[in-house]
Amino acid sequence: MARDSGEDRRVEVGFSGGQVILMRMPEKAYEQLRRAVQDGRTWYDVETADGVVAVNLTQVVFVKLESSEHRVGFSGL
Repeated sequence: MARDSGEDRRVEVGFSGGQVILMRMPEKAYEQLRRAVQDGRTWYDVETADGVVAVNLTQVVFVKLESSEHRVGFSGL
């Protein structure tokens, strides 16, 4: 299900060496980031809710988009 384009999503970007950066961005910005990684670009400016982040895409090992499910409370496990 597509979300409103104005709603920011939580995105985690993992780098070689184990560092992870958490960013909030519209889904369109996430899709552009994924395309840049897949296209093999080197440096890419990511527009986030907090400003622009320059990312060295040659060091990216994963990009994770938050689940659309939001849970409240305990799962009962």
